[in-house]
Amino acid sequence: MTVGEDLHQTLTSLESVKTNYEQFAQGTQDQQAQQMFQQDAQQLESMIENLRNRVNYVEQEEPQYKTEQQMTGQTGQQQGQGQQQGQRQ
Repeated sequence: MTVGEDLHQTLTSLESVKTNYEQFAQGTQDQQAQQMFQQDAQQLESMIENLRNRVNYVEQEEPQYKTEQQMTGQTGQQQGQGQQQGQRQ
């Protein structure tokens, strides 16, 4: 697994955990537990944003760390644009 894949996997995992905490907060009637889960979700959001910024930085500095899915998506968009331009001619 590449560094880029590791970073993206970690980012996805943090987002999943944040979603779980938000669901826990909604699923309990205990006000103290609700508040704790909401605070934890906010802390996770801060961590996610920091990691997302780091991922963006790393990908700008080291394009080889972009995940294959991102590169394929960009290639697909470029191919689609090329096909559209070909149809116009």
